[in-house]
Amino acid sequence: MLKGLYVITDEKLTPYDKILSMVEKALIGGAKIVQLRDKNNKDEDIQDYAIQLKNLCKKYDAIFIINDRIDLAKKVDADGVHVGEEYDDIKDLRKYLPDKIIGVSCYGSIERAKKMEEDGADYVAFGSFFPSPTKPKPNLVQKEIIKEAKKTLKIPICAIGGINIENAKELINLGADMIAVVSDIWKQENITKRALEYKKLFED
Repeated sequence: MLKGLYVITDEKLTPYDKILSMVEKALIGGAKIVQLRDKNNKDEDIQDYAIQLKNLCKKYDAIFIINDRIDLAKKVDADGVHVGEEYDDIKDLRKYLPDKIIGVSCYGSIERAKKMEEDGADYVAFGSFFPSPTKPKPNLVQKEIIKEAKKTLKIPICAIGGINIENAKELINLGADMIAVVSDIWKQENITKRALEYKKLFED
């Protein structure tokens, strides 16, 4: 079920010696989707962590997604992949991963989102909506795009970029099915408590 708190790992904020315990705390608090995002290490260096994270997600009935690394996602049998702007066509990707979840970043483009839905994407992500510590100079996207996308698309929508507990509700009210969070979850002293706060936003 593609709905709820979507947490994304970060090499600095979730170092590999702590990643499993940190992610588990988020899962205990109610995170529904976990994305392993690593821009620097080789697949073989993070493969074991990917397997352990997949098993952890299974334990908590959550979805495990890998960012960009399609071969690794297939190898470890992750629940799915998330791809970015380098993908204009995901038809081949859909053939390669026929039974997996495919998520695609659409930034501020409804047209791209429509095309991705037609090509077989399972969800699309829009953002950044706010400046964020992990991407300090993003091209900010108008929040109303969520409302517009909800009218146009049938697949779930994820909001990403600079989201925190103060501004998340507005995006959920506009129709975001998932809220992707990085800094505002991993920088907390009590990760479980913050995850629970996000979970409550979806329930209210």
